[in-house]
Amino acid sequence: MTETDTSDTGLLRFGWEEWVALPDLGLPALRAKVDTGARTSALHAFDIETFGPASAPKVRFTIHPVPGREDLVIPCSARVIDRRNVTSSNGETENRFVIASTLRVGEESWRIELTLTDRSSMASRMLLGREALKDHITIVATDRFQQPRLSYDVYNTARVRQAAPNRSLRVAVLSREDNYSTRRLVEEGEKRGHSVEVIDTSRCYMAINALSPEVHYDGKRLPRYDAVIPRIGASITSYGTAVVRQFETIGTFCVNGSDGISSSRDKLFAHQLMARHKIGMPNTAFASSPKDTQSLMRLVGTAPMIVKLLESTQGKGVVLAETKKAAESVIDAFRGLKANFLVQDFVKEAAGEDIRCLVVGGKVVAAMKRTGAEGDFRSNLHRGGSAQVVRITKEERDAALRAAKAFRLNLAGVDLLRAESGPKVLEVNSSPGLEGIETATKKNIASLLYEHIEAKVRPTPVRKRINSED
Repeated sequence: MTETDTSDTGLLRFGWEEWVALPDLGLPALRAKVDTGARTSALHAFDIETFGPASAPKVRFTIHPVPGREDLVIPCSARVIDRRNVTSSNGETENRFVIASTLRVGEESWRIELTLTDRSSMASRMLLGREALKDHITIVATDRFQQPRLSYDVYNTARVRQAAPNRSLRVAVLSREDNYSTRRLVEEGEKRGHSVEVIDTSRCYMAINALSPEVHYDGKRLPRYDAVIPRIGASITSYGTAVVRQFETIGTFCVNGSDGISSSRDKLFAHQLMARHKIGMPNTAFASSPKDTQSLMRLVGTAPMIVKLLESTQGKGVVLAETKKAAESVIDAFRGLKANFLVQDFVKEAAGEDIRCLVVGGKVVAAMKRTGAEGDFRSNLHRGGSAQVVRITKEERDAALRAAKAFRLNLAGVDLLRAESGPKVLEVNSSPGLEGIETATKKNIASLLYEHIEAKVRPTPVRKRINSED
């Protein structure tokens, strides 16, 4: 049938089983059992957890809309409108969350209330009770599918992503600091209707096992988040990436993965990774033995040159050696401290300026030029540098995108220099600050990040099985 079936009297005919859709929840096709003996409608749900403020609670749950296809998981969220004791046909009473959603049948749609319960042992994923049935519906108890048929095939195509609404998400920001970036991520997320929780990375601990890996915090298991935004401080990179890895194991979408964060923090490996991907960077050399100082300097070129500690952040541990003798002295001093360091060519034509390109989801969304404080060759804003919006070239944009892709980062601050031979990438930052670039460019970077997260957590189509039943 292609049109909604009505009798001559204008009544809507329902069989004892019908195809329906719940567009508010991103469920374009469900088979529902019609049961006038039940007062309340019910929807199959599992991993049911509440979130958000007590004054306006929401519930997050997941559903397998197609019986027998546990590989197809649709995450949903809705506002909690009630909690209700429901007694099933076998006499068991269960306290359930009640939500409201639009029910669509054929060309008609109306709002109904639904209770959430695990119906995995039942053939139909949804039960339509009498409260959901409008006055002009007549039940044909001896037949099925009086209304237009739908198909589970929608879950095998990109249409399942397009059908998903922009639902309320539960997001965790892994951060130990109450700084501008953390506050903006919370503020913007809540403005978009999401629930955002700040989690101190160092206070997380993990249950590592094959069947039910978990992350715990303050004596409790952390709930299932839709997304995690890691803001891992350099001092806890190892432990922080272990926590991110645990969230990845659970299946949570992490804006930046553990491998990308680790790679960006290891300056030696980062340069080797960029070299592997043929990304332009200043000539760089590394050695361990003090016997190799002269050879090391010859690999880089002539003075002036940069000597940089591998553990340096925000410009600390970075020294400009203006003469060959000064470079030898700095290298000897670092060696005396048993510190690991790189030696790099100093790009004179950059004149103490670099460009920070912010990459979100494979796009350069903003760029600023940073200028060092008077007399300082470093352009870090934390060291008194200044910033202004800048228009970048196609070559610079491509270099930033290739660098972020090499580290597999969805959010990256790519720092590059304008050299005569083309852009040179200095560093790829996996936890870029938002204050400087939002202030300089007047762009809402936090909002752009949430747009990317919202797109990434939409349902994923599954491959159709041969001989699968509709």
